Amino acid sequence: MTISNQVIKARDFCESKGARFTHLREKVYELLLEKEGSVGAYELLDELKQTENSAKPATVYRTLDFLLEFGLIHRLESTNAFVACHHFDCNHPVQFLICDQCGEVKEIQSSGLKETLDKQAETFGFSVTKQTIEAHGFCSSCQ
Repeated sequence: MTISNQVIKARDFCESKGARFTHLREKVYELLLEKEGSVGAYELLDELKQTENSAKPATVYRTLDFLLEFGLIHRLESTNAFVACHHFDCNHPVQFLICDQCGEVKEIQSSGLKETLDKQAETFGFSVTKQTIEAHGFCSSCQ
């Protein structure tokens, strides 16, 4: 799917939920879609300032919060960076493969992992409400 088609899909998704997909939200989402790896908030701000002179850190963080809330992006906890989600219209557990050399990020779906984690958590009387797993290493190009 092309970036423009993904943006249209995101706009339609937000509107179906009663939320506005503003120009700024669209621009930040588009910037994230263009990246192979993750992007920090201040890197996004620098790129955004090239077309949006009035962009400020608070503006970027509010936009990222919106995109996170609607599942359009993911936050990588270990690197404090963000990556676009390409299948945001479903609720899914997330696993990431993060290359420590080039920064490439791959989102994967490991079959059985969520069920195993839920089962182990249940033995402690714990209920998992959100699951993100980040695996660091080296991609095939960097090995």
